[in-house]
Amino acid sequence: MPALSAVEGISRRAFLAAAGALPFSAHAFGDASRFIPAIVKHGGRWDVRSSGLRRLAWELQRRTSVEVQLEARPITLDSPRLFEHPFLYLSSDGDFPPFTAVEVESLRRYLTFGGFLFADANDGSDGAGFDFALRRELARVLPQSPATVLPSTHVIFKSFFLLDSAPGRFLNKPSLEAHLINKRAAVVYSQNDVMGALNRDVSGTWEFEPSPGGQRQRELATRLAINLVMYSLCLDYKDDAVHLPVIMNRRR
Repeated sequence: MPALSAVEGISRRAFLAAAGALPFSAHAFGDASRFIPAIVKHGGRWDVRSSGLRRLAWELQRRTSVEVQLEARPITLDSPRLFEHPFLYLSSDGDFPPFTAVEVESLRRYLTFGGFLFADANDGSDGAGFDFALRRELARVLPQSPATVLPSTHVIFKSFFLLDSAPGRFLNKPSLEAHLINKRAAVVYSQNDVMGALNRDVSGTWEFEPSPGGQRQRELATRLAINLVMYSLCLDYKDDAVHLPVIMNRRR
């Protein structure tokens, strides 16, 4: 299946930078041509899955043609550099303080102009902890775009790998949720701790055992994470009917 080129990745980054009213110049080499996952710094425990994001970058480098920087770059929502990153990761293993008014407006602008946010409940919470805080803040950021369940037919489930489910470290929820802007999934939310399945401890070993599916579940969570990145970079292009024969052939 066709993979994303470095030029396509640059074009997404350039568009976001322009939307943020920032000076931007594309380069053939260096950071400007490489995918770097950005992780939101907030008032809670924001960095508990940094290792998982670095692993995701490594997996992207190994499995796709996307050029990456093997790091997870911390960023605040009010930073002007927010618009340089097409993929933003927001997570915690518990509650976090409300965003400031400036952060709310900056995140709304980022999402409106094409940015992508993946929210990941590291605590697997439902109605409390991270889940409660995230829903509270997204209601402020996107009040006109309530959460909706993504069907398994959505392009995210075929943006690179063909998937039928959305596992992470947990299998608490069978589906992903999304906040849509003009039919685009601007925010995708998992209550299954996707990056927890990719996280390693200081010794380099897997920090968690995915439950109940073990290593097979870890592999599926990795594929889902790659699909999310590919969607953030090229959106709905895999939803075009021209790719249907390739997709059906792979299913066989």
